[in-house]
Amino acid sequence: MPWITPTLGQVRTMVRDDVMAALSGAVVVGNNVLRVVSDANAGLAHLVLRYIDWLARQLLPDTAEVEWLDRHGDIWLVNADGSLGRKSASLASGIVNMTGVNGTLVASGTELESNDVHYETTEQITIGSIETPVAVRALDGGAASNMDTGDTISIVSASSGIDSSATVVVMEGGADEENDDLLRARILFRIRNPPMGGDAADYVAWTTAISGVTRAWSYPNEMGIGTVTVRFMMDELRVTNSGYPLQQDINAVIAYLDQKRPVAVKDSFVEAPIPFQYSLTITGLDDDSAAVRARIEASILDMEYNRISPGQTLYRSWLDEAISAAVGETSHELIFVTLPMPGPGYMAQLGSIIYV
Repeated sequence: MPWITPTLGQVRTMVRDDVMAALSGAVVVGNNVLRVVSDANAGLAHLVLRYIDWLARQLLPDTAEVEWLDRHGDIWLVNADGSLGRKSASLASGIVNMTGVNGTLVASGTELESNDVHYETTEQITIGSIETPVAVRALDGGAASNMDTGDTISIVSASSGIDSSATVVVMEGGADEENDDLLRARILFRIRNPPMGGDAADYVAWTTAISGVTRAWSYPNEMGIGTVTVRFMMDELRVTNSGYPLQQDINAVIAYLDQKRPVAVKDSFVEAPIPFQYSLTITGLDDDSAAVRARIEASILDMEYNRISPGQTLYRSWLDEAISAAVGETSHELIFVTLPMPGPGYMAQLGSIIYV
């Protein structure tokens, strides 16, 4: 049976009974000295038991709280950039178009700002007669440093001849610090799959050590005997692309795996999963409201995150379970047929839900 910390009242009773037994049946009543001493000792013992109970949870990474979880991470995990434990927030970078007086020099390190996130130019340019592109990087990390094409970014203390704002061409690559769930999953994966010199689990561990990567899968011999194929997702960094990595992300993973993989591997391939959209029909939904529909969609997406991988068949029962788990749903009928993937690289992705 699991250990259950006794309540203060239970500890107090045990201490009083122990004192009575030691005194051959003396009655410990009222506010006499023996009762006060017994209750004080019971309080101290209860605090110690509660601390031991809390400490027991911290000693194992599956139940550890933030500070101790970070300690487990520092012990078990080495990231692609050489850091230990939790992956740090990454900085966005990109290009903005600046305007101003033709021939005006814009120095490298010119500061820009948008929504309390600061940026700087990383090259020196001369403004032309039309919008002039300049490379920019964020000084503050996290997803908040990403910007959409066409957004306006302010130039801090713009010099004479430089307009006070610029237009974003592209600004991406910013990811928040790794959250507790992802860190805990990586720690447990590392413990359960110790390094084996290049087995399938090693490729997953190496890939998820890269900033921005949230999920990864490896497939030995898919492209022939002696080959390894890796596919991965970047659910937070590439949220506007439904989590699917871009070519520059694939290139970064290839470069890191080439440093880590055994030289004896015939060929290794890194690819983005291929989204395979599906639709489903729900009839007879008892509470067909916008709120319930939103919860159903969120529940299905959560199921996809936890169960779907490249090449994985999407079972009707998984969708039924996800719909039923949505708060506010009591009954429904699902029209959907279990969906195999057309190839090993395809991954099911929710397209549309039709309500009848």
